[in-house]
Amino acid sequence: MDNDDAEKFVVNVADAELKLLQVLWDRGRSTAREMTQLIYGGCAPAQIATVQKLLQRLEAKDLVHRDRSEHVHGFEATVSRAAFAGNQLEQMADKLTEGSLVPFLTHLVEAKRLSKRERDQLRSLLEENPTKKKPGERK
Repeated sequence: MDNDDAEKFVVNVADAELKLLQVLWDRGRSTAREMTQLIYGGCAPAQIATVQKLLQRLEAKDLVHRDRSEHVHGFEATVSRAAFAGNQLEQMADKLTEGSLVPFLTHLVEAKRLSKRERDQLRSLLEENPTKKKPGERK
């Protein structure tokens, strides 16, 4: 799955799986042992087994790619952090607000004091990006 496919996937991710994705987004390609060390601060066999199982689950969800070309397998996220976050937000909007993002944005703007730079970025984004049409949607 590439970043262009991010709108097409619907997937639930457990907190432990999300932690592994965050490591991959921050570090890039990593081995199971490296991720275990970062998350647990050690590499006990049970900890490595847990990370390997979580990676298998992420791989089955097409969120992680396993490179089997070397003896020690490497893992990479197949979706960017931004695409994943956007997808999760859209799923939440579909569940709670019939797909509208306005209540979420309103809450974020009112609940968090935005810097001038952040407000300018939001204005620019709204002015430059026309509303995307979803597949099958009419104007």
